[in-house]
Amino acid sequence: MTHAMTVCGARTAGYQENPGYIGVRAHWTHWPCLLPQHGPGAEHRREITLTDWQQEFVDEYPGRLVRGLFHSDGSRFINRVITQGRPYSYPRYNFVNESVDIMRICQKALDRLGIDWRMAPRNALPVARRSAVARLDEVVGPKW
Repeated sequence: MTHAMTVCGARTAGYQENPGYIGVRAHWTHWPCLLPQHGPGAEHRREITLTDWQQEFVDEYPGRLVRGLFHSDGSRFINRVITQGRPYSYPRYNFVNESVDIMRICQKALDRLGIDWRMAPRNALPVARRSAVARLDEVVGPKW
């Protein structure tokens, strides 16, 4: 993991394992050249667009993007409802992000994977259909 960052040019790179996550750090003044989406201010207040090379990668591997998005800003849970007086529960996913651009990027990647999604409020994207949840389980994998 740190090898890839140093190959890109990072001067220092490292990681620390913690319960439930691995913290990764790398210092390099040229990260904004490689990842122009990173910048000052809140991400939902600035434009987030993929560069040509990033879009080509996402077009070829949309599952990797979706996995990262759902691991960072998504959740999988059991939704419990009462239907016709009887309790009913089913698994579902929810992706939440304030950035309209990131939400659009996520929607396009889900479409490319053939995963049905809906928009609830403007910042939440639930995936609830049984077949879509099963497919997303394959793509996202366990969230630690």
